[in-house]
Amino acid sequence: MKNIFKISLVLFIGFSLVVSSCKKEEDDLLGCTDSTALNYNSLANTDNGSCIPFVYGCTDSTATNYDPLANTEDFTCTSAVYGCTDSLAFNYDTTANVDDDSCIPFVYGCMDLTAWNYNALANTHNDSTCLYAFDVALGTWDINPDCEEIDILGQVILLDDQLPESIDVQSNEEETLFIYIGDAQVSATIDNLGNIIVAEQTASIDAGFGFPIPVQIYGLGKIESESSGYMNLTFTGEFEIPDLPIPISFSSSCDIILSKY
Repeated sequence: MKNIFKISLVLFIGFSLVVSSCKKEEDDLLGCTDSTALNYNSLANTDNGSCIPFVYGCTDSTATNYDPLANTEDFTCTSAVYGCTDSLAFNYDTTANVDDDSCIPFVYGCMDLTAWNYNALANTHNDSTCLYAFDVALGTWDINPDCEEIDILGQVILLDDQLPESIDVQSNEEETLFIYIGDAQVSATIDNLGNIIVAEQTASIDAGFGFPIPVQIYGLGKIESESSGYMNLTFTGEFEIPDLPIPISFSSSCDIILSKY
C-alpha cells in the first residue's frame, strides 16, 4: 500500500511539472498582439512592443511617387514619363511628369525663308518681324555719289554734279524695280538678301552737255538695312562732236551710297 502511494505521489509530481512547464511556455509566447498592426501574431499571448503600423503608399521603387516609408501597397504608383515639364518652354510636354532637361526656350523671329531677315534660330514665327528686301527697297533714297571724272578732249565732266540728290525706287506688277535717276529710268531686280542687279541697258541722262545723251548703265548694289545700302554703277556712252569723223567714247564708274530716313 505504501508503495502504491509513493508511485502515485511521484506520478502526480511529474504530471504537475509537465503541466507547469506547458503553462510557462504558453505564457512566454511573445509577439505583436495588435490585430490592426502589420505584423499581428494571432498566436502571441504577450505583446513584446514589436507591432508595426500599416503605412500605405507606393512601394514600387521605379515609380515617380515611390514612398520609401510605405510598407503596404495602395496601388497609386505612377509610371515615369520623361519630357519637358516647364510650361513656359517651347517643347512643354503636358504628359511628362519627370523633367529630362530637354526644355527649349521660345525664340521669336521671322521663319519665312524668303524674308530678308529670316532667322534660322527662331522656333516661333512672328509675322510682324518679317521684312522683305523688295518692299524695303521701294521709296525715295538720298544718294551720295562718288563717280570717276569724264574727260572729253580735255573737258572734264563731273558726273557727281549731274546726278540728282535722290533716286526714286518704284515697282510694277511683275515686281521689277524701276530706279529713277533724275529723268532716266533704270530697271533692276533684287533678291531675298537685298542684292540688286542692274542689267546693261540704255538710258538718257544729262551728262553736263546741256542736253540728254544715250548711255549704257549696268552694275550691282545691295540694300543692307531699312535705311542704308549702296550701288556700284557704270555709265558708258559715245559723244559725237561736229567735224570729228568718229564719236568720242566715255566711261565712268560710280559708287553710290544710299540712305533713307
